[in-house]
Amino acid sequence: MEKPLAEKYVEQMSKHDHFSKWMGLEIIEIKEGYCKLKYTLKSEMLNGFSYAHGGALFSASDSAFAFASNSRGNISVALDVSISYLKPGNEGDVMTVEAIEDYTGKKTGVYRVTTVNQHGDKVCIFNGTVYRTGKSIPLENT
Repeated sequence: MEKPLAEKYVEQMSKHDHFSKWMGLEIIEIKEGYCKLKYTLKSEMLNGFSYAHGGALFSASDSAFAFASNSRGNISVALDVSISYLKPGNEGDVMTVEAIEDYTGKKTGVYRVTTVNQHGDKVCIFNGTVYRTGKSIPLENT
């Protein structure tokens, strides 16, 4: 059975996304306008107080945002993003990051990305708007 196009587009993006690989982001589910990732907070992702560094939480959210917004094959780039940190993350916490498309248009899209820990506690909420370039993601051998 052939993979859905959304999976092929994200697979193509992932080939060269070394940062997401370094973070250990595992793609759980991809659909058009949707992405779910999972990762474990490593010691390298902690701040000076031994909590999740805001940049690590932001980066994982940003990756889910990028995968969801590019899942239709139209190269989309961030116009505006924001994040609210709700609860600290700890080393070893298993984070699930879910990006949901709230709006998609010809030139823009709006996404909400929620990160929860293994207990289901919301850790952060990320909101982002993308610009759709009109260029297609080239599919190579995925």
